[in-house]
Amino acid sequence: MIKSMTGYGVSVSENERLAVSVEIKSLNSKFLDLNLRLPKEYADRELDVRNLLNTAVERGKISLSFDIRQKGEVKPKVSINRELVAFYYQELQQAASMANAKADNLFQTALQLPGALDSEVALNDNDEEWKFIFGVLQEAIKKFDVFRLDEGKTIAQKFSEYLDIIENRLNKVMEFDPIRIQTIKERIRNSLADLQMENVDQGRFEQELIYYIEKLDISEEKLRLKTHLDYFRETMKNKESNGKKLGFIAQEIGREINTIGSKSNDANIQKCVVEMKDELEKIKEQVLNIL
Repeated sequence: MIKSMTGYGVSVSENERLAVSVEIKSLNSKFLDLNLRLPKEYADRELDVRNLLNTAVERGKISLSFDIRQKGEVKPKVSINRELVAFYYQELQQAASMANAKADNLFQTALQLPGALDSEVALNDNDEEWKFIFGVLQEAIKKFDVFRLDEGKTIAQKFSEYLDIIENRLNKVMEFDPIRIQTIKERIRNSLADLQMENVDQGRFEQELIYYIEKLDISEEKLRLKTHLDYFRETMKNKESNGKKLGFIAQEIGREINTIGSKSNDANIQKCVVEMKDELEKIKEQVLNIL
């Protein structure tokens, strides 16, 4: 199973007292990077939210926002900063006296100056309300997880296409390789003939030829590359999404492709290597988006 780190989920619900909306979205990140916007009335519940996300989301750059509104009649809680209002009022009186201005409505003016009034809507933070809000959060995470799984299926399909192309090019390499070896032998024989080295020790010549061909042999690389491709497919089917493991396998695939390219010394095989590298880069780019 593959699960994308990119995801989105939103849940909206209400009861007789509250209307709650929770939105969660994520982007790629090596670790859990949480941007949490929780109303200050519920600031003490932040640890509960973080603990839930640590187990449910694991990692990613997460943005989580809550919109909590109280239904029915809302009574604002108003507090007056008496000392500040009194100071404002005295200063306004003195200024009016110095300017020979009317002193009408100075108290009303003082009440409208910054910091004179503190008004906020009081939301009752109790266990019953938080239980309801937490349930909405859990529902948003479920939708978020479904989104990630759907994205993961799309990525898995792309991986299968890329791997099939790499394996197809590997099969072509297997077809070209025997021809390559024979070409190398003929090239060496022709070079010796051109040098008119008729008295060559055939036994020694065969030994040197075998040593040279072994240096260019890519049999093990072809086998390991096929094994890594199969292992990548097998890992994709695991119950848990494992993007880091897939990343390591992709590195091993790249190592074998590079070795085949450096040892092959053949134009047809080099072309296949270039095409395999191109598909591997696509895999590496997508692996970064896997949980």
